[in-house]
Amino acid sequence: MKGFRDLALHPSSLSLSADDIVEFHLARILLLIKICGRKNRIAGLTKFAKLDFFVRYPDFYLRAKTSLEDRQAAHIEKTDKRQSVESSMVRHHYGPWDKRYYQLLARLSAFGLISVEKSKNTYNIELTEAGAQYAAMLVDDDAFDDLASHMADVGKTFGGKNGTQLKNLIYQTFEDEVADRPMGENI
Repeated sequence: MKGFRDLALHPSSLSLSADDIVEFHLARILLLIKICGRKNRIAGLTKFAKLDFFVRYPDFYLRAKTSLEDRQAAHIEKTDKRQSVESSMVRHHYGPWDKRYYQLLARLSAFGLISVEKSKNTYNIELTEAGAQYAAMLVDDDAFDDLASHMADVGKTFGGKNGTQLKNLIYQTFEDEVADRPMGENI
C-alpha cells in the first residue's frame, strides 16, 4: 500500500489501482464510520469489518440483502463475484478481514480523525470532531457519490445489526465463498 507521496517513485508504465493507495482506504473508512455508523461511531471491530465487506463487495451485499429480505432466496446463483470487488479481503477467524485495518486505524487516530476506545470486549471506533468534518467534506465531494450512496444502503440494511449477527449472516449466506475458505485466503 502506497501513499500519494510514493507515487513519484512509481514507474508510469506500471498500473496502479485504488487498492494501492493508502489515502483511498483512509477516506473509505472515514465515510464508513460516518455513513454506516450510528452517531459517527461503529461499535466493534467485527461490525466494522463486516460493514466494510459489504461496501467492498457490492454483489455479495445484494445477495445478503436479498437473503435477509427473503429467506427463501436459495435460488440465487452462486457465482464468482470477485470481478466487482473494489479491494479484496481475506478469510479470517471471524469472517472477512483486511490485514491493513490496524495500520489504517492507527494512522487515522494519529491524525486525530478517529478515536478507538475499548469498552469491555468491544473496540468502539468513533469520528472525532475533525474526523466528522473531514468525512462530511468527502460526502459532499462528487467523486465519492457512488460510494456514499452504496454505503447509505449498506448502513440502512445492516447498520442496526451487531458484529456477531453480521458474521453469522455472512457465514450462512456465503458458505462456499467465505466460510469454507482456508484462513488467510482471499475472498
